[in-house]
Amino acid sequence: MVVSQYIARGLAMQKPLPKMLAGATSVVVLGLLAVPPSPAEAHPGHAVRPVAPEKRSSRPVDPRERRWLAGDHHVHSWFSVGVEPAADSSKPPVLIKAGDSNNPITTNASKAEKHGLSWMVATDHGGPNHSKLNRDEAYPELLRARRATPGVLQFWGMELDTPAAEHSSVILPRSASERDALFGIESQYNRREPWPADPARDTEAFMLDALRHMQALPQPPVIIANHPARTATEVGRYGLLTPSELRAWNDTAPKVAVGMEGAPGHQASALKPDGSLDPKGDRGGYSRAPTMGGFDQMTARLGGFWDSMLGEGRRWWITSTSDSHRHYTTGGSDFWPGEYSKTYVKAARTYDDVLDGLRHGRVFVTLGDLVSEVEVTAMTTDGSRRADIGGELEVAAGGDVTVVIRVRDPAGKNFGGRSPDVSRIDLIQGDVMGPTADRHLDSNPTTRVVRSFSPGGWVREGEQISMTNGAETEPQPDPLGEDPWSDLWFYANPVFITVR
Repeated sequence: MVVSQYIARGLAMQKPLPKMLAGATSVVVLGLLAVPPSPAEAHPGHAVRPVAPEKRSSRPVDPRERRWLAGDHHVHSWFSVGVEPAADSSKPPVLIKAGDSNNPITTNASKAEKHGLSWMVATDHGGPNHSKLNRDEAYPELLRARRATPGVLQFWGMELDTPAAEHSSVILPRSASERDALFGIESQYNRREPWPADPARDTEAFMLDALRHMQALPQPPVIIANHPARTATEVGRYGLLTPSELRAWNDTAPKVAVGMEGAPGHQASALKPDGSLDPKGDRGGYSRAPTMGGFDQMTARLGGFWDSMLGEGRRWWITSTSDSHRHYTTGGSDFWPGEYSKTYVKAARTYDDVLDGLRHGRVFVTLGDLVSEVEVTAMTTDGSRRADIGGELEVAAGGDVTVVIRVRDPAGKNFGGRSPDVSRIDLIQGDVMGPTADRHLDSNPTTRVVRSFSPGGWVREGEQISMTNGAETEPQPDPLGEDPWSDLWFYANPVFITVR
């Protein structure tokens, strides 16, 4: 039996789960504890200046060295170009620097550090022959940004114009071959790379070829589906990216295609440059099927697509990003990296371990700095075996499992000038039934909230926990013009429990 556990919103508690019987089950834990901040890692945005290593470490990471490191794997620079027809129609279109995003990579890095990030990925996209621009101009600028802002681990990557889909983040391990590895991926598999356009590049089969190529690299990247349901027309009616496609990605390259954006970027769409609300603004650019609490429907629906993937026992993780192109104060629809959305990875401060954390689900996500630490530990009653977020615990049938949940609700104001407090934590459970024959499945009817915890039912230590994100029992569709700072949620990835 497998119990999948993942966290959503906050308290500190210790709770034994019911005795486990043989079979398959999936449990989701949501809870939180206010933990006194350490001087160096208090509220995100305080003076944290980690130093990024220049060389790979040959020493294995001691898990006790790992800390929650905030980051963003979906950030655009002025190398995300505009495309204009050439004066001579027989020649390829012209790539216009800063045509789609206007900030240098160096600026993005400094803003990321200012807003409390420890790691970031440069993820530009473009048009015909963009791979050469990335290789010859963007990569040297990344190297300059690494030197200028050494406190932020800066990965080389791109936003792939994904065959038969929309977009996905490709995150390369840091190595001497990272520039050439990305050039190979973009030049061979980006659907917008060739001119004239090649329809054969825009098929599901071609995407699977790309994944096989990436998985076979000496140092494979991680790929995460961006804004997966942005082209959906309604709840459960998907557009360019479907449940069957994501299953095929994960089947083809399970250590490369490991997840999706739970909360998309462009969350400042409802803010005008002066900070007032635009009544027509839609969060995330989800104009037809809206986000729910700022999260994509593939994540936010209880018992929905994410739960269907966990119900198969898939290691399928969620993240949260800025998708930063242009800041809302300059007419864009975005926040700076780390200003609003953060993906926390449990890792040592090395490139290899951050990427390992993303690959293996040691991740929680939050909006508006609602929380800054989440710990979920499942253990046998005698404490001899345990597993944390992204891990797996094996227990004997009929045994008890104790789950300990601790969350930090940081004191002080977030970057929206608010001081949000956590209002509720949910413990969610759903059965793991193994592979499904229905490749389009987007539901797991066994998923349920086992228990909800409110301020009156949790323990306070240090920083106070109190009401914060409203009275919704589950995130509801976001209306046009909603203030993103007033509707904040956080989610944690699952802990799997296998009953033998």
